[in-house]
Order: sequence, then C-alpha cells, then structure tokens
Amino acid sequence: MSRIKTHVKPDDVVEVIAGNHKGKQGKVLEVHPEREQVIVEGVRVMKKAVRRSEQNPDGGILEKDGPIHISNVKKLQAD
Repeated sequence: MSRIKTHVKPDDVVEVIAGNHKGKQGKVLEVHPEREQVIVEGVRVMKKAVRRSEQNPDGGILEKDGPIHISNVKKLQAD
C-alpha cells in the first residue's frame, strides 16, 4: 500500500476556493488522502441527530465538521 501525498497536513490553515463554502478559512483537523477529503474546523458544519447513550445522556442534535474535497482548499502562507 503506497502513501498518498497531499498539499495540506493537519494544523495547516487553509482557505476554501470553490463550492458552497468559498472564501471561508479554518484549520485542518483531519486529512483523508484515500478519499481525497479534508475536514476544516468551522467550515462545513453539519447537524447530526444522536440517540441517547452514556456519552450523550440527553441525545439531541450534535454539530460536527463535515468533509470537503481536497481540491477545493488552498493552503495559506504563514504571515
């Protein structure tokens, strides 16, 4: 299994350059090179219904960052 090289790494600051979230900036939380996706903090917030459990005794709606295609983000230069 070969390693897939990407232009962004976790903790990089990126800007979304295409799609519904164009212009937003955030820090990369996760990179999934095999699926060609990145998860950027606060950019594509999705709501997910969760049932009651030990970790979440009340259940309800959880807000979670969703994936974006890696070609839609641009790494910002360190200032």
